[in-house]
Amino acid sequence: MTSHERVRVKGIQIHRPVIYGNTAVLLTPEQRKLLTSPDHTHRWTVAVRSAASSDKSDQVGGADDITHFIKRVSFKLHETYPNPLRNVEKAPFEVTETGWGEFEIQIKITFVQEAGERTITLYHHLKLHPWTATGPDLVEAPPPDEAAKAGPVHSWQYDEVVFTDPYQNFLNTLTLHPPTSLPRTRRKPVPFHLSNNTLTALEASKGGTPEFNKEMEMEERARLERARQQVLAEREKILASNAKKERELEQLKKDLGD
Repeated sequence: MTSHERVRVKGIQIHRPVIYGNTAVLLTPEQRKLLTSPDHTHRWTVAVRSAASSDKSDQVGGADDITHFIKRVSFKLHETYPNPLRNVEKAPFEVTETGWGEFEIQIKITFVQEAGERTITLYHHLKLHPWTATGPDLVEAPPPDEAAKAGPVHSWQYDEVVFTDPYQNFLNTLTLHPPTSLPRTRRKPVPFHLSNNTLTALEASKGGTPEFNKEMEMEERARLERARQQVLAEREKILASNAKKERELEQLKKDLGD
C-alpha cells in the first residue's frame, strides 16, 4: 500500500445503510419435540445486513454484499446459551438459535483493516412475540394459533455507518460498491404487528415481510438527528454542571484559605 493510499481524504463523509435486528417464528409442537431443549418455543435469527432487500427473496435486507467494509460481527447472546459470544467472520453476518425468552443482544461490528475505523457497538432487544396494541398503553400477545397464522415476527432497525475522512484506497473501494437504492415507497404487505394501527385491517391481515424504503430512511434519519441533538444537549448540561461545581470548589478553597 502506497503512502498516497494511506492519506485520509479530508472533508468527505460517505455512508452505508445497514439494518440490524431479528426475525422469529413460532415452532410447532412437532418441531419442539425434536429439539434438545423442548421448552424452546421459537426459532430466531439475529443479523446485520444491507438495508436494501432483494426482489427475488422474502428476506429483510441483504441485497448488497457488505464484506468490503465489514470484517466481522460479534453477537453476545444471553449467558444461558452455550458459547454466548458468537463471532461471525464472513457473510451472512447472522446467528440462528431457538429459545423461549426475549433478551438484549450486544452486536459489535468490526470493519476491514483498510477502513482504519474502530469497532462499533449496537444493542438489539430480541423480539419473539407479535405484541399488538389493545389500547393507548396496553399491549398483548395473540394466542399461539393466531400467532402461527400471522407468520414470522420481525424487529429491525435502520442505521447508517458513516465514514468520515476515509483513506483514499478505502474510499475507492466504497465508490466501486455503491449501495442499492431503496424503493421510494412500500411495495410489500406489512406484518400486522408492525402496522402501528396505520393500515387497514385487510392490509394488516395479509402478513408479509417488512421492506425499508426512502420514506422510512428519511424518518430514521430524522430520528437519528433528534437523538444526536439530545445527546449534544445532555453533553452541554453535563459540561455546564461540571463547570459550576468547579467554580463552587474553587470558591470553597478560597473560603477555607481565608
